[in-house]
Amino acid sequence: MANQGGAMKVGIIGAGTMGEAFIAALIRAGVPTSSITAVVRRPEHGVELLQKYPITIAEMRVAISTSDVLILGVKPQGLSELLPEIAKDLPAHTLVVSLLAGKTIAGLAAGLGAETPIARVMPNTPTLIGKGMAGYSLSQSVTATQKEFITKLLAATGKAIEIPEELQNALTGTSGSGPAYFFRLVEAMVAGAEKLGLSHEDANTLTIQTIVGAAALLETSGQSPTKLRESVTSLKGATAEAIAVFDEANLDEIVAQAMAASARRAGELAQ
Repeated sequence: MANQGGAMKVGIIGAGTMGEAFIAALIRAGVPTSSITAVVRRPEHGVELLQKYPITIAEMRVAISTSDVLILGVKPQGLSELLPEIAKDLPAHTLVVSLLAGKTIAGLAAGLGAETPIARVMPNTPTLIGKGMAGYSLSQSVTATQKEFITKLLAATGKAIEIPEELQNALTGTSGSGPAYFFRLVEAMVAGAEKLGLSHEDANTLTIQTIVGAAALLETSGQSPTKLRESVTSLKGATAEAIAVFDEANLDEIVAQAMAASARRAGELAQ
């Protein structure tokens, strides 16, 4: 059901924070705005979207029945009620892209039809600025053309890798929840700097720029995090004293336990 220019027609159900991020990514990926239709719960939100993007706001039935690709950005809790409504208007060829944490391809297929092409995507919040990390898994019904569309779209959100679906929970514990781990470390560093006597404003500035610079160095230097850490850790120096405290607290185990907890909860949400 591509339009005359050959572009895939894309519907988005749930144009909240992440849904809107994918609207922006679709446009960056070269999908014409005339080919993008969003379904919103509140009319005023539709007005807000139209002020940013010259897309179409439509009723759900219209968006579903006219789309080659349907992106689900709703809250996972509402999926069971939504699937029957989608199924009755969903064309057989339409690729369904789920952004719903914990919801399996089998669960979606049970509600939409066994032959429905489905892509399960786990993005993270840096997607909002085009710096996201996503993992995706595909059902057997996804065609080569549909996979090409997915990879191009996700490239516009940041970076993406294809993984077996059984590793989706591990991915959630790594990159899905990962930004929150990072923000929590920043919070701790700011608080620590304040205890050392710095003002909150200065502590915030020092910490954020340090983290941003370190991340950029890690991305561009081509060196491993271990090598970079060793390069700034002089024997018996100030940094070595700090790293020793991390090691004594068994930081590796703390982080591993946190990631395992996130992955475990992601699995529970799928049930």
